[in-house]
Amino acid sequence: MKKKNILNLIKYYSEKNDIQFRNEAYDIARDFDSAGDYQLAEYIMSLLSKNNVFYPQVNDDKESFFKKVDVGNESLPLPKAISDDIVGMINAINHNAGINKFMFIGAPGTGKTETVKQVARLLERQLFMIDTSELIDSKLGQTAKNISDAFAEINTLPYPAKVLILIDELDSIALDRINNNDLREMGRVTSAFFKELDNLNENIVLVATTNLFERFDKALTRRFDSIIDFNRYTKEDLVEVAESILNTQLKRFKTAGHDMKLFKKIINCMTIIPYPGELKNLIRSSIAFSNPNNEFDYLRRMIRNVIPNIGEISPNNLQKRGFTIREIEVLTGVSKSSVQRELKGENHE
Repeated sequence: MKKKNILNLIKYYSEKNDIQFRNEAYDIARDFDSAGDYQLAEYIMSLLSKNNVFYPQVNDDKESFFKKVDVGNESLPLPKAISDDIVGMINAINHNAGINKFMFIGAPGTGKTETVKQVARLLERQLFMIDTSELIDSKLGQTAKNISDAFAEINTLPYPAKVLILIDELDSIALDRINNNDLREMGRVTSAFFKELDNLNENIVLVATTNLFERFDKALTRRFDSIIDFNRYTKEDLVEVAESILNTQLKRFKTAGHDMKLFKKIINCMTIIPYPGELKNLIRSSIAFSNPNNEFDYLRRMIRNVIPNIGEISPNNLQKRGFTIREIEVLTGVSKSSVQRELKGENHE
């Protein structure tokens, strides 16, 4: 630590410049860490962090192949089979036994990326995502070099035990779509990636996601300590996920009404319930586009989206699809007595 560090600390404190003050303190901690005084470095980091967790700082002035990701605070319900695997993954990481490379496989929208965010939050690690589009280059040998440079950047991050790296859509690297006709280039890319995985700092957790697992070479998949399959949702699981998503969205849209029984009935009208990613978009857009003066308008919109060719949202149409008088009243805004009269009139014709 140099005199200028102390002077800068005092200066930034007096100026109430919190960002520069913390950056200066981070630099001081890194100096202590480089000098071998790990305990003091960790102590400084714990004082700076509200949660006693150090979040590594990336030099924004330097070209980087990865970026920080906000993990947020939204939870995503998972089927028990997947949830149990995620708990096991977290336990393995906390054992500090060098088990640190994981692959999440499954169709788009199954919650792979959102689960990575949850894992980072539970482990109190800063999440960084490798931008695979930046790694791919049409120049001969450049993709392999970019991969090596990216991992060199990862392995030199301060406090690796506080980092989780996400490679989203690993297939964009592993399948080498740019140079798929050049076997030599494919070999260079594959060899570079294998080498970097093998040499990854074991204190850094890495999670790769893909929906093209079946096309990977076994030499790649066996380099991961665990592979977790996200294609394990039952219809009941997806209904529960939809319910959880709706509850989260209703907190944001105060004008929307709450009728979970009717909502679940609408979801069950779907021949195939989509995975969480698509479900979230369906529910959120239905609420967002709904009439704020009609608390259940979003349910009407959902019916149009989930029941093909339903036509007019009328008592007769709804009754044919198994909706009760009370549910029809909610969906149409017509009183029960009027609904009953209309249905009797239809039946008498």
